[in-house]
Order: sequence, then structure tokens, then C-alpha cells
Amino acid sequence: MATALLAGAAAFAATGRTRTPTHANPGAVGSYVGLAGTMGPAALGRRTACGALINSDTEGVAHPTLPCGAQIYLTLGTTTVLAQVIDHGPIPPGRVFDLTPALAFQLGLEGVRRLHWSYAS
Repeated sequence: MATALLAGAAAFAATGRTRTPTHANPGAVGSYVGLAGTMGPAALGRRTACGALINSDTEGVAHPTLPCGAQIYLTLGTTTVLAQVIDHGPIPPGRVFDLTPALAFQLGLEGVRRLHWSYAS
């Protein structure tokens, strides 16, 4: 079992992406569901509330209350990514997260979708 966990951790570290459900991530805390969408191309070139400059390869999320730098797992279907809070919004009503275009692409998010998320410990 330890070998399997080590192999999974190495694969995740190398790609930043895993195919296991959020609850199977050993560092996941809690299990939540919320709507997420993308910031869209208009966000490119903008500086976030956390000081990050959003460019075409910036991966991160906006959340109204989680602190800058907080790490969370996001799961859509069978794809899970480890993401970091880089902005506080504004976020359209009804959404929990806005993802940068690069992170939305990595997760396979198009439009506004329900996703599962948890805190990374």
C-alpha cells in the first residue's frame, strides 16, 4: 500500500493532475460541492487581489473568503487538480469559484459546472 501511495504522489507531483476522486487524496480535508466557472480571457493581464498577474499559463482560483495561497483540490468528473487561491473576485452570483483560463482547461471545465472540492492539508 505504501508503494502505491508513493507512486500516486510522484505521479501527481510530476503532472499536477490525478485521476482519483477527491476523497481518495490523502491530504484532502472535507468534501464540498459548488458551482465554478472561468474568469475568461478578459482576466488576462490583470493583477489579482493576491498580487498575482494572470497570464495565459497562470493556474489558480478566485474565492471570496479563502485566504490567498490556500490550497484546494478541485474535482470535475474523474479529473482532480491541486489549485491555489490567487484572487478574491468579483465572482458572479451563485458561483463558489472562478478559475483562471489555464486551470479551467486543465480541469476540463467549460461554462459553469458543479465540482467537488476539499481543502489540501
